[in-house]
Amino acid sequence: MTDTSVKVQTQQAVYIYEAPVRIWHWVQAFSILALAVTGYFIGSPLPSVPGEASDNFLMGYIRWIHFVAAYFVIIGFLFRIYWIFAGNAHAKEIFAPKLWNAKWWSEVWHEVKWYAFLVKEPKKYTGHNPLATLAMHFLFVWGTTFMILTGLALYGEGTGMGTWQYDWFSSWIIPLFGQSQDVHTWHHMGMWVIIIFVIIHIYVAVREDIMSRQSIISSMISGWRMFKDNRPADDADH
Repeated sequence: MTDTSVKVQTQQAVYIYEAPVRIWHWVQAFSILALAVTGYFIGSPLPSVPGEASDNFLMGYIRWIHFVAAYFVIIGFLFRIYWIFAGNAHAKEIFAPKLWNAKWWSEVWHEVKWYAFLVKEPKKYTGHNPLATLAMHFLFVWGTTFMILTGLALYGEGTGMGTWQYDWFSSWIIPLFGQSQDVHTWHHMGMWVIIIFVIIHIYVAVREDIMSRQSIISSMISGWRMFKDNRPADDADH
């Protein structure tokens, strides 16, 4: 007997990302882009600029952009920590992964297999999936913390002794690493970790939008996670 049933597309929506989280996300995204570009030139300065040195302040502008973007990241990160307590349940996810939960780790393993194309069906989550939560916690949350601390330590060298940047950060972080150049090296390496994380983050978001039939990218614009599903027509609501 021929199965003549057809499938219809249904869609559900869940509000996940509140406006402050969405604004923070995009401000951080553009700030990190500015930091990565200017940070590269700070580490590998341009060999020369045309004309008299008194007519050029190119590296000065590059450093100024770097410092302004850094303060956007610092202020935004402090606000994001505050929003853990002020926001909804999804605001806490990347800061508090369920590392003690065995079922959560089994879901992490399922996501690893999903991204490796070893399973055909994705699991759907209203917030971040467990693997994304794990990656964002260690690579982004702690990565950002590391970059803020080492960046302020290096900045404190310029502001000098007696400033809060020097007293709060340079005075103990630089000796902890050994010397100033060591902090520069680790800060530069941290930049590449963040860049690699961002590349993977973008790839995964696009991949999930296409393959898992749930909205990812648009969710960080509208705040709503859309779940698409195909069900047999006789099972669908009329």
